[in-house]
Amino acid sequence: MPKRTDIKSILMIGSGPIVIGQACEFDYSGTQACKALKAEGYRIILINSNPATIMTDPELADRTYVEPITVEVVERVIAREHPDALLPTMGGQKAL
Repeated sequence: MPKRTDIKSILMIGSGPIVIGQACEFDYSGTQACKALKAEGYRIILINSNPATIMTDPELADRTYVEPITVEVVERVIAREHPDALLPTMGGQKAL
């Protein structure tokens, strides 16, 4: 699939706090997605309410918001950062 040249920045929504039976796999897949997208030259903006996850490592995303994952917070981050794309699928049920 060719790289989209119209997209410069991507907002990723993390999985939030660990819930038994879910979230660890989303944390891992989200981390890998961040690395892959950054390697392609995209600017990554991350929202995740879990400060103890590897996803919130300062080196992983270009901009990280450790905030509750609510509609209001996501809207505020979108208004501030103006991402070109949204990638909620790495955050599991919470992000969707």
